[in-house]
Amino acid sequence: MNNKDRGVEIYALGKHIRMSIDKARRVIDHIRGLPYIDTLMILAMMPYRACSDIFKLVYSAAANASHNLGLNKIDLIIRKAEVNRGIIRKKLKLRARGHSYPIKRTTCYIIIVLEYRSKDQIRPKKDG
Repeated sequence: MNNKDRGVEIYALGKHIRMSIDKARRVIDHIRGLPYIDTLMILAMMPYRACSDIFKLVYSAAANASHNLGLNKIDLIIRKAEVNRGIIRKKLKLRARGHSYPIKRTTCYIIIVLEYRSKDQIRPKKDG
């Protein structure tokens, strides 16, 4: 299978996003494989805090496709969406009598890959 059959791929990468990977994956699992327009509607309606950051990344990837390659946003599909663990920022919380305890702030990397497919290349999703 060559690049012409698969379509053009465009991506956006978000680094050091201050969020747990489990909370981000909960949202990412809903949008994987969906068209761009449906993804924006789903992310706008979901009640999770992770949706706003993922919405910005999907929108940024579509803007990259539109500006850099001149592609139509309607024909874009979320081909790959993944969340990886980022760095852990460590701080100390001061307590009574000269003690302290550590605070760990987790971050994550979110990668959104969009694929351009014309209307004749789009195949319906198989259930199962």
